[in-house]
Amino acid sequence: MTTINRIKKPLLAILLLLSPSIAFAQDDLNGANTAWILTSTALVLFMTLPGLSLFYGGLVRTKNVLSVLMQCFAIAVTISVLWLLVGYSIAFGPSESAYWGGLSKALFAGIDINSMSGDIPETVFAAFQMTFAIITPALIVGAFVERMKFSAMLLFCSLWTLLVYFPVANWVWGGGWLGQMGLIDFAGGTVVHVTAGVAALVTALVLGARKDFLTSSTLPHNLTMSFTGAAMLWVGWFGFNAGSALAADGAAGMALFVTHISAAVGALSWMAIEWIKFGKPSGLGAITGMVAGLATITPASGSVGPAGALIVGLSGGVVCYFATTYLKQTLKIDDSLDVFPVHGVGGMVGTFLAGILVSSELGIFSGNGLAEGATIGSQVMVQITGILATGIYTAILTFILLKVVAAVTDGLRVTSEQEQQGLDIADHDEKGYAM
Repeated sequence: MTTINRIKKPLLAILLLLSPSIAFAQDDLNGANTAWILTSTALVLFMTLPGLSLFYGGLVRTKNVLSVLMQCFAIAVTISVLWLLVGYSIAFGPSESAYWGGLSKALFAGIDINSMSGDIPETVFAAFQMTFAIITPALIVGAFVERMKFSAMLLFCSLWTLLVYFPVANWVWGGGWLGQMGLIDFAGGTVVHVTAGVAALVTALVLGARKDFLTSSTLPHNLTMSFTGAAMLWVGWFGFNAGSALAADGAAGMALFVTHISAAVGALSWMAIEWIKFGKPSGLGAITGMVAGLATITPASGSVGPAGALIVGLSGGVVCYFATTYLKQTLKIDDSLDVFPVHGVGGMVGTFLAGILVSSELGIFSGNGLAEGATIGSQVMVQITGILATGIYTAILTFILLKVVAAVTDGLRVTSEQEQQGLDIADHDEKGYAM
């Protein structure tokens, strides 16, 4: 054994000399940060599979539950491949302009085991960001459940992610023009929630309402399933927001804590409104308010303190409640699972509030403080610019893509007979429940 050890030591030394890049990469790597982002990656994917899938699946009728689960699953696998091919490069490649990351990292060209993004492996950073790209189009599913063809859905979500999500991610997080302006969007108020919410609204308008919209037959078939999915979303959101610190540090800890507070306050405020209006709080309202609180805190989770999270969560719960009521009861728009009033409006409110509450002048409500030389007024204008730019761009591209997909797939909607039958059978020739 002594002779073997004597041989192994000089051989190991020679290998290290021949591979200096390995040694340097290890010197730069922060093990704690890497471990946290690996964990956050799993948490954010957990939000979509199974969290969002179960949350949405329980909210539709029995005859459509499998179709919703299949849509979320199919989006996850398709966007993962699209991310590998061009998505990561467009969003986070060396920017060729203020609007586009280019294709120099297509198919992860030039990225290997030693490539670093800050003090974590670039593959870990890329995998973490991939989970954001997966959940964003999956959120839109809630606007068109029970009536869009599976083929049209898959083509639309693929093109939408390619032409909307990837460029907007570059604008805000990849060194693009909104990031250069100083837009505060810690974890996806504009990139995720505004884009998904606006796309959901446009899709609902283009598709039209379900045949029995606003009747009792459209009630959720399994709120137990939705509660389970909502709980998974809540837990997974810690990776979404706290993981966006890209480090295992105080910023991540604060983001996690304010995320939890905002979710709790959002749920409480929604329950309180229902209690006052109807005499009883509903389970559906409680979990919807929780999601509203989470969506609203997302852009501000790196900017506000715990007291600020109370304001954000309360704003999210109250504003999103009335937005939901107005959209369905007054405008009669069948955004089936309230994607725009919860995620879109929540993302807008949170992005706007981040520009106010980030100021160190607000004491216990603030977070990290405005950048040197900035004022609340100037920061709020940047926030409004970010909301309008991402919202308008998303609306225009979504409308165009829906028309293109409709032409390619011979229409977006299933037939009336298929809608009556349910998409489980119509699209997949299976049933969610065998009983």
